[in-house]
Amino acid sequence: MTTVHVAAPEGAQFLAPNEIVPLLIGATVGEVERELVLQTLARCDGNRTRASRVLGLSVRTLRNKIRTYAASGIEVPAYHD
Repeated sequence: MTTVHVAAPEGAQFLAPNEIVPLLIGATVGEVERELVLQTLARCDGNRTRASRVLGLSVRTLRNKIRTYAASGIEVPAYHD
């Protein structure tokens, strides 16, 4: 079995695919994408350039997603040096 390395808070354990899939069932693709973006941003200390590279998105696309989330009242991780 392969271990999937998901963006997780410091100290969290990595989950195997059979542990991740049950967490995703019932969530929309948009919800899963949003959580992935937010967790990746948090893991990258809010650095949008680094998070965009990890996610395989352009910085502009990531910035647009962040703007949409913020407009919906969702807290977005801020940049930390």
